[in-house]
Amino acid sequence: MLSIFNGLRDLGFVNVLLRMIVAFVIGGVIGLERSYNNKSAGFRTHILVCLGACIASMTGQYLYLELGLPADMSRIPTQVISGLSFIGAGTIVVTKKNTVKGLTTAAGLWTAGIIGIAIGAAFYEGALVAAALVLLCETAMNNVRSKIMHYPEFVVAVSYAQRNNLDDVLRYSKDRGLSITNLQVTGVNMDGESIYSSLLTLRPGSEIDKAEFLKKINQMEGIVSAEEA
Repeated sequence: MLSIFNGLRDLGFVNVLLRMIVAFVIGGVIGLERSYNNKSAGFRTHILVCLGACIASMTGQYLYLELGLPADMSRIPTQVISGLSFIGAGTIVVTKKNTVKGLTTAAGLWTAGIIGIAIGAAFYEGALVAAALVLLCETAMNNVRSKIMHYPEFVVAVSYAQRNNLDDVLRYSKDRGLSITNLQVTGVNMDGESIYSSLLTLRPGSEIDKAEFLKKINQMEGIVSAEEA
């Protein structure tokens, strides 16, 4: 550990005040990036989480070291970690397009709380390094993420006369570089004839012309209809 922090590890009033200020600043800096990007948990939320975790960590130490109570110093911080999971879960939402948003904010809140616990335990080295890496992840790494090509999944509803007609659709989809992530098959009787229906969830590996793709499927033998669901 760095010797420059050795004089700051006891529970004197000045050191307690310093830890809370450090937690306030680090929580605020992490929260600024979230506020700038209009996320649900921003500047004030991150400050409160980091500050609360810091005082919880110091309280465990105070009960054991200063009051001499038979307490487990790690028990209160452990409960804080569990509680942070519920706070983070409140920032996670599933949109109408079945995409998940808020995971990064939830993870950032959880990490801010852990950093607060580290500050409260006077583990300044770990807290400062972790804070720097969190900021790197939420800023510089965001640019990297935006450069990664991502083609969203789409669902195709296919109706066909014979069961083996679906094999031709699946084979063609794979040949076009599409991954089949989900498949639901049902059988429907229409006017005395057995018409089968399937829902295919497909994930493109590259850009694809959906209209041309569906046109080719509709031209296959035995296919009654194929359209995007």
